[in-house]
Parts: sequence; C-alpha cells; structure tokens
Amino acid sequence: MPNDPELDELRREFLAEATDKVREIQASLDAGTSSEALDRLAYLSHQLKGAGGSYGYEKISSEAAEIEKAAERIATGDGANVNGSLQQHVINLRAEIEKHRRELDPQTASRV
Repeated sequence: MPNDPELDELRREFLAEATDKVREIQASLDAGTSSEALDRLAYLSHQLKGAGGSYGYEKISSEAAEIEKAAERIATGDGANVNGSLQQHVINLRAEIEKHRRELDPQTASRV
C-alpha cells in the first residue's frame, strides 16, 4: 500500500478498533449460541467485513465474511459443524490484524 500518513493514521485507528471487535467476537463465541450472541457475532463481523475492504484489507474482509456466514448458518440451525472452522477464522482474523499493525508500526505493535 502506498505511504500516505493520513491514511496510515486512519488504518491504525481501524486496526485498533478491529482488535477490540475481535475480542468481542471471541466473547460472543464464548457466550454460546443464544440469539443475542449470534446477532452480536454477525453484526461485528459484518462491520469488519465492510471496513476491512474499505481500507484495502481484503483478507480481514474475507475472514470476517466467513465468520458472518457461519453465525448466520448457526442461527438458522444449519451450522452443526462450523464451530471448528469458526474458531479458525477468528484466529486468522486476529493474525491478519496483527500483521497489518506490525506493517504500520513495526516498533510498537503488540499481540492481539
């Protein structure tokens, strides 16, 4: 990505917010399959999907899209075997966010 200080600052803010959203996603997963937990999971992943793509982070967007789809499948009763892949998408999402944080701030990036 081209070096644009203003855009880089926006990306830093997005990645910080994305880190918080991934923590919330994990909390929603840990809360089980209540309709509130699934709604929150779908909402957070939908936000990350759109914003990630807007900032040029296609892998963040695609991982979030997979989480959103899995939450919707679980909510409709069609997600009996998605828990393992759902956790893997969360791990991938967390890793991708960390990777981009390190690219923007190699000295100050911390573990997600």
